[in-house]
Amino acid sequence: METKIKLKKNDVLKVEIEDENGNSTGNYLEFDLQDIDLPLRVQRLQEGHIKNLNYLKVGFSLVDKKKDKTGKKMLSSNEEEKLKIVKEFYNKEIELLDLVLGEGGAEKILNGRKPYYEMFNDIMEYLEPLAPVFEEQSKKMEQKLIEKYTKKSENTNVIEG
Repeated sequence: METKIKLKKNDVLKVEIEDENGNSTGNYLEFDLQDIDLPLRVQRLQEGHIKNLNYLKVGFSLVDKKKDKTGKKMLSSNEEEKLKIVKEFYNKEIELLDLVLGEGGAEKILNGRKPYYEMFNDIMEYLEPLAPVFEEQSKKMEQKLIEKYTKKSENTNVIEG
């Protein structure tokens, strides 16, 4: 006897990614709107971005305090160190974006383009129209949880076990 389980995939928002000319890239982002962790990941993304910007500023200021060495290379030692800091900054930003976009999500949106300084702001701008959808779904989910797991009495809400 064989038994199968078919999982439901309700409330999944599928967003097509287009290039700068409005042509489909063939890539999509999918957001599970019933994922109770999604709002927390969005919050971590926003907080992490601020930390990353501070990392960049502090790193640059520390390098600027060092004596710069020039030589036969195209870049001075300080310029080279700053580029390494910027590269680490981009890696941290992509890691944060992928918390919300899913693994490889930032790469899908970049569509072959290398990370750039305004990348985070651009991607957040792309996602801005989705914010009301996420917010509405979060409220719906909260209401469903309250209805399912609370016992209403005259004065208080008591969580059932």
